[in-house]
Amino acid sequence: MNKRHITSLISQNFGKFANKEFPQWFQTVVNKSYVRLMGLDMSEFHNPSTYKSLNALFTRKLREPREFSLDGDDFISPCDSLISESGTITDDYALQIKGMRYLCADFIGSEFTKEEKAIVSDGTFINCYLSPKDYHRYHIPTNLKVIKAVHVPGKFYPVNIPSLKKRLNLFIENERVVILCEASNGKRFYMVLVSALNVGVMQVSFEPLIQTNAIATRPQTYTFNNLHLNKGDDFGCFEMGSTIIILAEKDMLEVNVKAGNNVKFAQTIAKLK
Repeated sequence: MNKRHITSLISQNFGKFANKEFPQWFQTVVNKSYVRLMGLDMSEFHNPSTYKSLNALFTRKLREPREFSLDGDDFISPCDSLISESGTITDDYALQIKGMRYLCADFIGSEFTKEEKAIVSDGTFINCYLSPKDYHRYHIPTNLKVIKAVHVPGKFYPVNIPSLKKRLNLFIENERVVILCEASNGKRFYMVLVSALNVGVMQVSFEPLIQTNAIATRPQTYTFNNLHLNKGDDFGCFEMGSTIIILAEKDMLEVNVKAGNNVKFAQTIAKLK
């Protein structure tokens, strides 16, 4: 069995602290200190003192649902995030950050066929970076059918902008969950959840067998026959910040965001063609 990387152990230990329920007075101090230190906007959420652990604060749900476009062609942001990069996939390369590119086939992973990987040839990519201050839950960006999901064990390097600029193939080295989807227009895309340091868990509610930062050392594949999810559905969360990457088939999306834009879950970021 492969030894687990130090970043995995650090993330696991941080997760133990974050999940611990301290006496209420101390937990309130921890929560409010985190809110103040990270600059969390809690206007859409409950008072920090009501969360029984730091992890409960990280994975907080919206107090009231956000409204989003009901137009079937509007593709919404799956999360609150910074668009760290977006653009066209060229010769199977997408950008991790400007000047740092990676091969999509390697990122998608060995558990997908050559034909499945070729779906994104000359397509588009959108990188959504969630910082520790962001709302950590993620949602379905368009009405879709889930075809396949693969949990790829890996490392837990930080995915903030300085780290993206320094480490080549960071996305490929980090643990991730690669989800192959089919949109209502029949075109396919990947939605990839990428881990980061201190992300002990990436929850995937439609497949609870996926256990990230656990004992798995080899990719685990899950296939689905008739799993339909609706735009806006909550399907899990990161425990701390991380990244969601969209890799879409050619001529599927007309993207209307660019690198440096801050977006919110429920905001329209592209149109289905």
